[in-house]
Amino acid sequence: MALKLKKLNDQVIVITGASSGIGLVTARMAAKKGARLVLAARSEEALRQLTSEIRQDGGQAVYVVADVAEPTAARTIAQKAQQAFGGFDTWVNNAGVSIYGKVEEVPIEDMRQLFEVNFWGLVQGSLEAVKHLKTKGGALINVGSILSDVTAILQTAYSASKHAVKGFTDGLRMELEMDGAPVSVTLIQPAAIDTPYPIHAKNYMEREAIQAPPTYAPETVARAILHSCATPERSVVVGGGGRAMIGMEHWTPGLLDKFMEKSFAKQTKADYAPRPLSQNGLDRAMGSLEERGNYDGHARETSYYTEAVTSKSPVLKTALAVGAGLALATWLSKSRSPSGGAGVRNGRHYHPRSTPDDGRPASYAASLNHPDSATLAGHDHRYSTQTRHEDLP
Repeated sequence: MALKLKKLNDQVIVITGASSGIGLVTARMAAKKGARLVLAARSEEALRQLTSEIRQDGGQAVYVVADVAEPTAARTIAQKAQQAFGGFDTWVNNAGVSIYGKVEEVPIEDMRQLFEVNFWGLVQGSLEAVKHLKTKGGALINVGSILSDVTAILQTAYSASKHAVKGFTDGLRMELEMDGAPVSVTLIQPAAIDTPYPIHAKNYMEREAIQAPPTYAPETVARAILHSCATPERSVVVGGGGRAMIGMEHWTPGLLDKFMEKSFAKQTKADYAPRPLSQNGLDRAMGSLEERGNYDGHARETSYYTEAVTSKSPVLKTALAVGAGLALATWLSKSRSPSGGAGVRNGRHYHPRSTPDDGRPASYAASLNHPDSATLAGHDHRYSTQTRHEDLP
């Protein structure tokens, strides 16, 4: 059977980690484009609200309460898709969680649990998806990270899990291609994304965790995911800043190490105390239909680099990718911490958001009571003869 992906409005799409961040934005965007959805996460209340919202807007969706770390979760999700819609066309493994802190200070038990979610949950989902897709065709989309290629200081366990995700995804793709299976396997690699990801992480640092710039809106990732549902892609890096970091890892790894040690480590820490250690998405469900994190006002709403490399025009793809890559490569040498006073970002004046008396973002206190989600947070055409984006600056 030849590989041929359906149009988005003809698809049934499974999304794990659907109750916040990237998964939530992707679900809402897919529903608006006419896809039928099977939504999975740990919080039934959040899933119930989201499903109701989609149905009220004329869409079709069902949900499954599932912890992807559980061995039976993937099969339960697939069975729900079969019962509700007769199967599925795309499976998006998006659920994930992080840990912040020096690796020597993070308990091994926490690292093992992180791998149960980020790696083994994705492996189980992938194998269940492929079992069905091999007979009818479709797409498997695994959400990795630029940290599948780069290691972020103070996020060592998370980086290791995303390296493992890339290795597994690439190996599975090659085996399916060797067998002639009609399945597109895509690795999505987001840069820093403005989602509740840092708030949901388990944090062993002395300060609250924040994303380091440049940070992009979750819609940039959702567009890349939905593009890959209907267009076979090998991989898509979301964010030119992230592509620049991958380039540095390849060409000047020692320089990137020094940047991580001297600058990135500071940018990862807020200027206020951390939440209680028990408030984290590794040990319990968190979130309640939250799309964004604590980067209001300066998250980049689009990535010209990603728009270029997912363009259908080969000329535009190459020209814009080269231009965006060259322009954004200068970011690392000019990067500064996002915390502090007023300034200019994205061509407009920026003032820090108002904070409570303890200096924490206004949304911080409410985040501690939210009940769900282990959601996380380059490009190649699978059969394209065009220049691969990995070869671009």
